[in-house]
Amino acid sequence: ISICRDLPNIEVITFSVNGISDLEPLNHCQNLSELYLRKNNITSLNELFYLKNLPRLRVLWLSENPCCGADPHRYRMTVLRNLPSLQKLDNQAVTEEELSQALVDGEEITAPPARRNVENGCLESTESSAAEPTTETESELLNFSLEETNKIREELGMKPVPRDKFSSFSPRETDCNRKKRNNVLNAILLLMKELDAEGLEIVQQTVGRRLQAFRKKELQEE
Repeated sequence: ISICRDLPNIEVITFSVNGISDLEPLNHCQNLSELYLRKNNITSLNELFYLKNLPRLRVLWLSENPCCGADPHRYRMTVLRNLPSLQKLDNQAVTEEELSQALVDGEEITAPPARRNVENGCLESTESSAAEPTTETESELLNFSLEETNKIREELGMKPVPRDKFSSFSPRETDCNRKKRNNVLNAILLLMKELDAEGLEIVQQTVGRRLQAFRKKELQEE
C-alpha cells in the first residue's frame, strides 16, 4: 500500500483481502474517489484520520475488518461522522438522515492511531482488537484476488486472467509471499493506468525481455 504515496492522481483503489492495517499512505491520494478495503486487518477506526482530508472520496468499502466491531450502528455512525462526503458505505447508500444522526451517535476522530511495529501484509498489528479477522482458505483468497485483479484489468481495457493461469502459482507459497505478490501485481496494474503510449511501450519491451529470460532459464533447467 506504500505505493499509494507516489500516486496522488489515482481515483480508484482496490486492496481487498490483502492484510492491510495502516491507511497512512492513502493520505496522499487527493483525487481518490473510490476505496475498496474489505477483509483486511484494519483494527482501529482511528485509521479514518488519514481519509478525512480526501476531498473527492465518495465510495468506501470497509466491512469485514476488525475495526467494524460488534456494534454495526456505532461503526457506521463513526465512519459517516468523520467522512460526511461519502455517498456509499459498504455498498449501501448514505442518507441525509444518517449523516444527521452520525453527529449524535458517531465518535469524532481527531488523531491518528498509534504507530505499528510491523509491516502490513505479513504480520498482524500490535494493537489489540475485539474482533479477529476472518481466516480465509487458500481457494477463497485466490477467488478474491482474481476478482479484484480482473476488475482492475477490465478498467484498463485488458483481458481478464483465466483462473487456471492465476492459480498456477505454487500452493506451497506462504500467505505472506502470496499477499506480497498480489500487492505488487495490483500496484503495477494501477501504475499502468498513469502511463501514456510511450510509457506503455517501454513496459511492454521490459516485460518481453523478462519473459524471454524466464523461458531461457526454464529450458536450461530442463
